[in-house]
Amino acid sequence: MKDFIKNILSDLRVDLTDEFDKNFERKAFFDKAWESTAIPNRRGSILMRTGKLRRSIRSRQTKNDLSWTSSLPYASLQNEGGEIIVTERMKRFFWAMFYKANGAVTKSGKGERNKKLSEEAAMWRNLALQKVGAKMKIKQRQFIGDHPQVRQRIEHVVDLNMKELEKEIFNKLKR
Repeated sequence: MKDFIKNILSDLRVDLTDEFDKNFERKAFFDKAWESTAIPNRRGSILMRTGKLRRSIRSRQTKNDLSWTSSLPYASLQNEGGEIIVTERMKRFFWAMFYKANGAVTKSGKGERNKKLSEEAAMWRNLALQKVGAKMKIKQRQFIGDHPQVRQRIEHVVDLNMKELEKEIFNKLKR
């Protein structure tokens, strides 16, 4: 009986950690698909390009509680959505990505290549032209949280543990 809650939390920790990890494979929060990225011709899910976010998620079990955390500063922004403020450093990154996407070697813009912007290059240019301090909206791409399937998993784990407890009690009474 002492270990009943501990066993439930331990089983839930394993089960839900696996389910939250599968959200990255599903490219969805269970059955709610993540919106695609604005970057055209990009392969893979926006949250899976490097796998860093997926690998950063850690679960923690205390006496009566379970929690999941990430050491990455943008994890909660991706999970909940929100706004970020454009910085000078971000603008430099956007310009670098623009030149990379455009295939331009110089900033002169006089060559034939620079006249025909690809969709991706145009997107990076538009991002780079934003003013420092402008707000950018980040769409929610939830991978951890409450969901009807999470509640179903909780019920399932509790039911299994209740059956095990019943068996233990029955076997002790039987002796």
